[in-house]
Amino acid sequence: MPPNPGLASPSSPLTNKLMRRILGSLSIFTMLMTIPQVLTIWVGHRAAGVSIASWSAYLISAVLWFWHGLRRRDPNIYLACVGWMILDIAVIVGAVLYR
Repeated sequence: MPPNPGLASPSSPLTNKLMRRILGSLSIFTMLMTIPQVLTIWVGHRAAGVSIASWSAYLISAVLWFWHGLRRRDPNIYLACVGWMILDIAVIVGAVLYR
């Protein structure tokens, strides 16, 4: 049976544009929500309860996504990963220094 032409295709330009906007906005929002953790560690010198293993896993994930974004030549992927790698490294280094 042929697809219903009245329904939008998941790969339609409008859907792609909307999804990119939503994902970009969420990426910025989640990075902004991570800044208080970084400030608590670096300004307050408090790293109690920060899991270096968890943040290291986040860093590995960001590095792999960065590499994937570069291979696909998609700045929406690799530019966000630069921010995440910076934040992840800041948390890890701060947690090691201020434990």
